[in-house]
Amino acid sequence: MLAAVPVRQHAPMRAIDGFPPAKVPEPLQADEIHVWRLQRPKGTGREPLLALLARYLDAAPAAVRLVEGEHGRPALDAIHGGVFDFNWSHCGEQALVALARGLSPGIDLERLRPRANALKIAQRFFTAAEAAWLETLDEDERDEAFLDLWTAREAVLKALGRGIAFGLDRLSFQRGPDGLVLHRLDGDDPAAWQLHRVDSGKDAFARLAWRGAPRRIRLFALADDA
Repeated sequence: MLAAVPVRQHAPMRAIDGFPPAKVPEPLQADEIHVWRLQRPKGTGREPLLALLARYLDAAPAAVRLVEGEHGRPALDAIHGGVFDFNWSHCGEQALVALARGLSPGIDLERLRPRANALKIAQRFFTAAEAAWLETLDEDERDEAFLDLWTAREAVLKALGRGIAFGLDRLSFQRGPDGLVLHRLDGDDPAAWQLHRVDSGKDAFARLAWRGAPRRIRLFALADDA
């Protein structure tokens, strides 16, 4: 079990409305997934991510070592002992980071904006049923529904450690009473997967996915160090 990490002199980050602010990560339990919403100012690259991971590892950001999988998915180097896995996604100056023990989470964040070619993209890369559903919607509804389907795909593929080169049409989703659910995934059992919408404000869409049993999702935003 990870112990609570003492406050260190890491790069200051401000809390973002909608996620409870915290200075120190709470212990990451085996039945939880922690999701952090960070500010990622232009030019900072992976600095906010490394600062957050350092807090969980009780280390300096410069000591955090990352490696990349075959398809480019970043992960902690084995020198850190495999204490947890993470995934992150950034859009503009915001980022979401998901951390979990014993599984590989996938998370995707996208900005909500008009997409004149949303239907064409869906007809080319999504399933026929999904494209037909999007075609029945008006423009505003279509933009939101398209992003919902897109972030769901990205989250699952990132949890798999694969990119969109895997094939966006090799998985499909259906609308359930609580939102989208994974309906088909080539080579896997879709019932083994969890898919959750992460509230990221009115101007963005985000999805979290993992393979395994349901877990408690806890939301945080790093508070100022000042």
